[in-house]
Amino acid sequence: MKKDAKAEAIRYWWDKAAQSLDAARRDLAAKSLSFAVNRAYYALFYAVSALLLEEGRRFRKHSGVRATFNQYLIKTGRLARKHGDLYNRLFRDRQEGDYVEFTKFDEQYVREQINGCEEFLREIRPLIKTLAERNSDPT
Repeated sequence: MKKDAKAEAIRYWWDKAAQSLDAARRDLAAKSLSFAVNRAYYALFYAVSALLLEEGRRFRKHSGVRATFNQYLIKTGRLARKHGDLYNRLFRDRQEGDYVEFTKFDEQYVREQINGCEEFLREIRPLIKTLAERNSDPT
């Protein structure tokens, strides 16, 4: 992938992360809790995808992104364990919310997860050097 195309793709995934976080906040406000969990997970997934792409890693499946995130960012201590726990928890919650009948989430729980996503994005953004020239707030 050419440098300019790679930078554009990184910014694309980062923008999707920010948009997903905004959608999670709107869904929470509308009491659409399952949708809020889905969007919160995708905020993390897209942010991690942007970082991994910057480091030359591309994946076609969520499982590849998740495994690499845990192996190269959490286990090495580049990001705090709490961020790995959040990512893994939201991955499972999103699976349940999307595919298991009658799954319901508590509003306070969803609010806490979204707050965790905001912190996650604030901490991961400085690791993405391609975004350094951008001055916009990630959350």
